[in-house]
Amino acid sequence: MNLCKGAVVLKEKSVLVIGGGVSGIQASLDLANRGLRVYLVDKTPSIGGKMAQLDKTFPTMDCSICILAPKMIECLRHPNITLLTYSVVEDIRGSAGNFEVVIRRLARCVDEKCTGCGICAEICPVRVSNEFDCRLGARSAIYVPYPQAVPLIYTVDKEHCIRCGLCEMSCDPDAIDLDMLDRKMRINVGSIIASTGYDIFDPSSLKEYGFGLYPNVITSLQFERLANASGPTVGKIIRPSDGKPAKRIAFIQCVGSRSQKTGYDYCSSACCMYATKEAILIKEHEPESEVYIFYVDLKVFGKGFQEFVNRAKENWGVRYISRRPGEIEEDPRTGDLILRYEDPTNMTVEEMVADLVVLCPAFVSKPSNKKIAGILEVETDEYGFFKTRDPPYASVDTNVLGVFVCGCCQGPKDIPESVAQASGAAERAAEVIALTAAKGGHKRNGRVQ
Repeated sequence: MNLCKGAVVLKEKSVLVIGGGVSGIQASLDLANRGLRVYLVDKTPSIGGKMAQLDKTFPTMDCSICILAPKMIECLRHPNITLLTYSVVEDIRGSAGNFEVVIRRLARCVDEKCTGCGICAEICPVRVSNEFDCRLGARSAIYVPYPQAVPLIYTVDKEHCIRCGLCEMSCDPDAIDLDMLDRKMRINVGSIIASTGYDIFDPSSLKEYGFGLYPNVITSLQFERLANASGPTVGKIIRPSDGKPAKRIAFIQCVGSRSQKTGYDYCSSACCMYATKEAILIKEHEPESEVYIFYVDLKVFGKGFQEFVNRAKENWGVRYISRRPGEIEEDPRTGDLILRYEDPTNMTVEEMVADLVVLCPAFVSKPSNKKIAGILEVETDEYGFFKTRDPPYASVDTNVLGVFVCGCCQGPKDIPESVAQASGAAERAAEVIALTAAKGGHKRNGRVQ
């Protein structure tokens, strides 16, 4: 997508987008192509969010990074977008048409002269677990999150850096400064979009599934990294315990969601479909594998979703079992996992042995959303997601005039829905700027009554 013909940058007409996942990227591009200045802020070293961690998307099975990377590059190169990665919003004052924003630029300890060659990472003696690979792999103390990161500038992990100086000595462009300090910047914007994303529920609190205790019980996001060619196993679906190929794999749906026990009693919307996608990925890698999906209800409500599930069953032999396992136990001799579940037809407890179990956890709000909500003065619901004013008719508007939300920070949803909502938020943000500019600025309290 190119800059609209005839579009001009109006510096006094700017929008702040908080969060650089796919919804924040889409909103930024839509606004920039209207001729508005966009400040895209993300607290991580690269934009991309959760979508950058995925291998494929459903129901088309397109490469996730192949879709996302061109949009990321366009954000970096767009003349109307200022990309502020490794940065956090500290304070916001004012009202629609005139928000004053304070942003802290965290000390990356590497400046823009970095060419992304990676020599510093190769020579660094420190190895720590890689959060981008869901801690299944390792990285150095100076790193880029993943090969397609935008911007492709290395970051020093100050918590683990031992300051041996080898990275500085190896850097030909002289881009590394281990004494770099945080700095603040102030901007004025007319409207704000929050697109801060989501986390996944930590299944370790559900002791019956053994996550964190049995190495061959993993989350669906960890599975995405195993299946990805750029992941820690170069795309080989193996057991973390011993590196053996996983031939019999079981998925368990609704882990943490639709549960009074955990407090997340809602449906996470995308789990049935991404489990189906991951099951097909397994069969593509190894057609002889056995794949089982344990579910409560199948939520396949999107375009082409039911056909996708039908293909998984009929073409790939994925087996869906309408049961929720109550317990997983490990065989200590082999590392195999024994799943126990009730068969209500004959009131017996059935058992299944699997090489690998993939848990599909609830989508939950990020803990940082509470702080952002406080800064923005917007309301959140009982689960910590940003609350919209009227979901059917004002699905991106918050209680504060000029502040909008999109993507999974507003509630669980899949990628197409997040992108569609991002475009809606961009339209509303642009509309507020146009209206307040026409009125000479909105001076009243920004809270919608």
